[in-house]
Amino acid sequence: MSLPILYSLRNCPYAMRARIAIFKSQQPVALRDLVLSNKPSEMLLASPKGTVPVIVLGNCSASASELSNNNADKSINAVQDVVIDESRDIMLWALRRGDPHNLLQSDQPEALPEMLAFIDEFDIEFKQRLEAYKCAKRYHETNIDECREACEHYIKMLELRLAEHNYLMSAHESLLDIALLPFIRQFARIERQWYLQSPYPHVKEWLNRYLQSPMFTKVMAKYPLWLDNKEEVIFVGGK
Repeated sequence: MSLPILYSLRNCPYAMRARIAIFKSQQPVALRDLVLSNKPSEMLLASPKGTVPVIVLGNCSASASELSNNNADKSINAVQDVVIDESRDIMLWALRRGDPHNLLQSDQPEALPEMLAFIDEFDIEFKQRLEAYKCAKRYHETNIDECREACEHYIKMLELRLAEHNYLMSAHESLLDIALLPFIRQFARIERQWYLQSPYPHVKEWLNRYLQSPMFTKVMAKYPLWLDNKEEVIFVGGK
């Protein structure tokens, strides 16, 4: 049986967190790296909206229970490939296939709904403010302090959690950590000197631990663009 195909962009935070979840799940996929200015026709056929990440599972590669609630009603048959084109859903698909580190915290039934609600809040509210902060820095706008402070509201929430334990949910890593990681990384890079002096020691320690990890190095490895030679790269995780 052929491997699931993952269309990805190296520095896209959504694609990044999908790759992290796949790495953590130890689920092998055929990775197809791309640039947004040259999107493969195969990807656009699978997902016309044209954003990454996109994973094409092939025929009968997943059951409805392996997909997120948003995708559970998609028909799965031998005629049409199953396609998942939202990063949160790809994370759930991967970790429901394999979760050796218990990132879904399956022993705590209330944990997953809490994590998903928190992720949705960041995806909608924090991401909007993060984009405004990035634009203010890029275009030297006068409201950069206000834009940063709007983001800090959410950084403070993480700081309070991390003051209690090493990870966002508990003493153990979870889906929430890997889902937010790429966006906090972006925040830290906008005004680097300000961030290094910022009053968020626990957030800085948490982020630095990830950025210096072998996992992150492997997830961020640079591969040849798939359209250059159409050679498949097998991406598989580890410990």
